[in-house]
Amino acid sequence: MFRGKLGRMSISPTYTKTFIIPKNSIDENDHVNNVAYVQWMQDIAVEHYASIGGIQAQGPDATWVIREHRVEYLLPAFEGEEVEIRTWVENIRKVRSLRKYEFVRKAGGRLLVRGETDWVFINVNTGAPQAIPREVVAVFNPS
Repeated sequence: MFRGKLGRMSISPTYTKTFIIPKNSIDENDHVNNVAYVQWMQDIAVEHYASIGGIQAQGPDATWVIREHRVEYLLPAFEGEEVEIRTWVENIRKVRSLRKYEFVRKAGGRLLVRGETDWVFINVNTGAPQAIPREVVAVFNPS
């Protein structure tokens, strides 16, 4: 087990990425559009999974699909701000996995948004959920 940035237990190390909020993510209220966070959650999950060999481990006949997103918006973020995204896998069940996220303003370290995604592992040929293979579980927890 690993501890996430805020001391939470997880099955994977925390993966982080820092970026500057782009103008095209700003809405009519002059802060980051809520939909942008969901896109960034999906993007960092895929990036993290690819970086640890998950795509190779799952093989060509399986993939992950999203069952549910949950997002809690705590503070607004604005164009040009530097933000760190943190993600980790909280648990893996038979056909599902819960991934969590935090968006933190680099200046001052304030938590802006937290979220989670329930992912389902499926067979691409049938679209049906399938058991997550040991090889895939192993990429999240290499120890």
